[in-house]
Amino acid sequence: MIALSSDHLIFQLSNGESIPCSPEMITIEISGSAADPIDPDLLQHASASVFHYFKAELHRESVTVGEFALALDKVLRHFGLTLYADESHSRANLILETDLGRIARESSNSLELFFFPRLRDELRARLRQSPRLLRFCGLRGCVKQLAGAQRWSGRCEKIQDQIVGYLRECLTAEPAPKDCALVVE
Repeated sequence: MIALSSDHLIFQLSNGESIPCSPEMITIEISGSAADPIDPDLLQHASASVFHYFKAELHRESVTVGEFALALDKVLRHFGLTLYADESHSRANLILETDLGRIARESSNSLELFFFPRLRDELRARLRQSPRLLRFCGLRGCVKQLAGAQRWSGRCEKIQDQIVGYLRECLTAEPAPKDCALVVE
């Protein structure tokens, strides 16, 4: 495996491909008719800030294009700009999904020691996007990986309960939208 440069993130595309990108490599195309065009320098600095957020603040090595676009949209909204003009991307329809298996794989060498803090960081990052629904999927595989088990056992059941309970506690402890729902599957 080739080592990733410290100033790069891996962007996961919807077709399954992954592309390493630096902040300078990110280009944003805006189409449509806008009465007030967006300043290219503002867009470049905003995308570099979002890149830094994922890389330095969340310590992420990879991000989906959708996650990046949603975070960039949130930054631009603070400047009074809107990236998405149609209602399909409004908060009312915002459903964010996180793969628990990915978090477990990222914490694989230390098992539970780093898994739970990483899980809380992921929940915080998702809550900053003000979703209507947070979906954490892949619970069964995640639990088996953390337990080091091939088959489901009593230890797996205990870890599963710990993960679900931890997510519930974190959701109530974090400032979250009142109508945000949590699904763990």
